[in-house]
Order: sequence, then C-alpha cells, then structure tokens
Amino acid sequence: MAGIKQSPWILHYDASSCNGCDIETLACLTPVFDVERLGVINTGNPKHADIFLVTGAVNEQSKDVIRNLYRQMPEPKVVVAIGACAATGGVFRECYNISGGVDSVIPVDVFVPGCAARPEAIIDGVVRALAVLEERQRDTAAAAGSMDQVLYLRAQKSNAPQILALQKAAYQSEAGIYGDEGLPALQQTLEELEDEFDRRPNREASSLGARETRKDPEKDRDHVVFLKAVVNGRIIGAVRGYEVDDTAYLSRVIVHPYFQGMGIGRRLTEEIEKAFPGVKRFEIFTGHRNERNLRQFRKLGYQEFKTEPFTPAITWIYLQKERP
Repeated sequence: MAGIKQSPWILHYDASSCNGCDIETLACLTPVFDVERLGVINTGNPKHADIFLVTGAVNEQSKDVIRNLYRQMPEPKVVVAIGACAATGGVFRECYNISGGVDSVIPVDVFVPGCAARPEAIIDGVVRALAVLEERQRDTAAAAGSMDQVLYLRAQKSNAPQILALQKAAYQSEAGIYGDEGLPALQQTLEELEDEFDRRPNREASSLGARETRKDPEKDRDHVVFLKAVVNGRIIGAVRGYEVDDTAYLSRVIVHPYFQGMGIGRRLTEEIEKAFPGVKRFEIFTGHRNERNLRQFRKLGYQEFKTEPFTPAITWIYLQKERP
C-alpha cells in the first residue's frame, strides 16, 4: 500500500461534460500544480489504475464505456466524481439522453463539488480517495491473512445490502465475458433481494435468477436459504438455494474478486448442499462462457444436462448432481 500512496495511478474519463471540469482536471498536471511531482500518474490503461476520475454527466453513449472501464480496474479501486455534472447531472440533468450522475451506473466513493471544480478541490478529492483506498487495502490484507478463520454461516436479511454489493462486484467479470450488463444478478435491486429472504420463488422451467415467479408467501413452508462466507466480520462470499420437491436449486455462488481462486466458492457450494439434507438431487446453472464456474461445478460432481438461451449473447448451462 505504501507504493500506491506514494504513486497512485489515475484513470480519467470525460463522460459528456462542457469540458470545464475536464480542463481543470488536466490543469492538475500542468507546472502550476504538477501533481506528477507527488507521484500521481495519469494512465490510459484501466488495468493499471487505482483511482477512476470521471467528469461530466452520464449519457446513453458514455454509460457503457464507464461500466467497461470500471470493470477492468483491479480491486481495490476508488471512484471520484468531479464536478456538479458528475455528481447529479448538473445543468444537463433534464436532457433526454442524460442518465444522471456517475453513481447511476457505478458506485462512487468521493464527490468533488464545483462547476467547474477547481484543481485544488480535485487534488483534495484524490487525497480523500487515497484514504478510502488505504482502508480497503488494509481490510483486504487483514482478511487475506485470516483465510484459515473463514466462517460459513446462515445469512440474515440484515446482510442483504452487503450481499448485493458483493454480488454486483463479483458479476462484473462475467458481464465482461459477454459484453452484456443485462445479467439478472447485476440488475437485481435491494428490495428484490430482501424479498428473497421473505418469500420463496416457484420454479417454472428455469432456476432462480433466469425466470422466476412468486408464490403466495402464506403458502410457503420453506424460504430461500442464504449462506455467507465471513472473515474478520466481513462478508467475502455468498450463495443461495431453495427446495422444491426432491430437488434443491442453487444459484449465485459469489466470491469477492480479491478472494477468488482460494476455494471459497467450492466450500460455499458444499455447505449449501448440506442445508438441504432431504433432497435427492441438486441443480445449478451458469453462463456458457464462464469456464471457471463450469470447471468448479464439474469437480464437485455436477454434470450438464441442458442449455437454455437467455439473450443472444448468453446461454444458461444447467448442471445437476444426484445425492450420493
């Protein structure tokens, strides 16, 4: 983290501004302010960036670019919205093609006010972003050093905001595989997720997350079961499932990007299977290009038995396993 603090790499993108904030951001690099002498580097490669600076309101053309750049940045990362337009849409917010501020498409950590924002304010925003980045790096490092203390527990409705944030972070990589933000996991709202804690979906020709309907909650005996992987009080993974007849339908095995490849997803799948001791069969699905998921499920004994188109770019692959 010391290296990042001494030399943070910044990615700057101008969404659709009047160029006022854009020029002031570039002014930070000029000899008057010369932030490069402090180690701040402006990079054009999102895979090398620590901080994402966005100027201007988000419109129909720029929102997909912003999501794509954000998705390519490694964890941990921080987003800074510069100026009134990046915060709320500014004077352009009533325009027909304006979606709003940057937080309408990606999470924002620091807002820099102004129209246009002054270079001093922008530099202060970067300093605040470094503090956020340092905290996230510290928390992540502490969690990584305690992997032998991961707890796999039943999640509660109060965990819904953390699980949803984790879900959106985990599914960014899959959206990148297909170039499609229409994945149900990315479109789910907090209200919909909280509803899953209260009511059980009725499966009709598809698993949870592809197509779902709702049953009368008064007739439901079993609710969706949520499990979470927790280390040092932080949720770093989750999975959910529900039972219909003799089958348990599992979905959304999610792990924080920083902790992927450490066996947490495999353990979550094994633990959710134990939550349904009376079923004879397990079913799960994933996208056809997600080789990591397919490889993991096959190692756990799942076998493909059907496919189902979801969008022109995405086909669900369904896998099943009989209880030994």
